Amino acid sequence: MNTEPLIIKKRGEDGNRIISVRIREDILAKLDKLSAETNHSRNELINLILAHGVDNIEIQ
Repeated sequence: MNTEPLIIKKRGEDGNRIISVRIREDILAKLDKLSAETNHSRNELINLILAHGVDNIEIQ
């Protein structure tokens, strides 16, 4: 039997923050299509895309 404790962090202490953004409907439709095709949630896709963009942006 596993005797390790179940550790539950308080909301907001998992390194994530909830924000609100405005997004064009055509982009949202594309995200929803990608979500259905890849079986990733919209939230997962947005985080993946943002992480990639932030890590690979080139400012000129």
